[in-house]
Amino acid sequence: MKISRIYTDGACIGNPGPGGWGVVIYFSDGSVAEMGEREAKTTNNRMEMAAAIGALKFFADCGQKEPITLYTDSEYLKKGVTQWIHGWKKKNWRTSAGKPVVNQDLWQILDRLNSKLIQWKHVRGHSGNEGNERCDEIARGYATGNPPALKQISASVGSDVIAPINQTAVTGLSDLPNKITIINEEAQSFTVKSKKTMIESSASAIEEVQLPREVRVTQLNNLIETLRIADEIATKGYLISSSELADLMDINASAVTSRGDHWSWRNWVVSRVRREGNQILWQLERVD
Repeated sequence: MKISRIYTDGACIGNPGPGGWGVVIYFSDGSVAEMGEREAKTTNNRMEMAAAIGALKFFADCGQKEPITLYTDSEYLKKGVTQWIHGWKKKNWRTSAGKPVVNQDLWQILDRLNSKLIQWKHVRGHSGNEGNERCDEIARGYATGNPPALKQISASVGSDVIAPINQTAVTGLSDLPNKITIINEEAQSFTVKSKKTMIESSASAIEEVQLPREVRVTQLNNLIETLRIADEIATKGYLISSSELADLMDINASAVTSRGDHWSWRNWVVSRVRREGNQILWQLERVD
């Protein structure tokens, strides 16, 4: 059987807190493989990365030479493995500020497992995409201690059908599962709808007007202060509400929540942590 596409997702109850990850693998003949795992204390970003590690190990052990597409709803993961990682490696796994790269252990594993056969694509979370929704269900199930039954036609799958995952030690993660369950299903149509980003830079929407230098310097100073505040929030691990985050970014609060659970803003990855009453709390993590 040939793999056609893979979906991955991670979840965390609190941040840090108990977490889980899920992977759904689609084969060209309509078969589906599912897997997942739980970690007692972790973060959402680490679970997103752990899911990708599980998927890439599975792909490597299959020995497939044809390219596949790996879908994730984590911009942190996609941009990290396709863009940021090159600069980190050149700086000996340091950021531009000279600080150690967060989650370096997992980034190094991803770097070893990644190849030109993997095409990384971002899919918006909670948008009705079947593969992404199923991954989310598996990940959240493991995070809450109530994992869903993985689809299967037998208790285990023989090595003549698909090779088990080669369990290389993964620092800070539970052992990856060594059994994969598979179900044969009718091939389902798969469409990734192109959606226009809901948040656009006002600079691209409005024709640039040359302002007096004094005004431009004031605007620049205001921007620097905004970035300084964001850096302090990230460094000290503060959680902020949607309205506070909107004020920081100078956008509407509805534009914050419409972006999903994980997205990038300037030098930070913004992650939804939890809901308290009628407020959603967010966390900023610096990446360079």
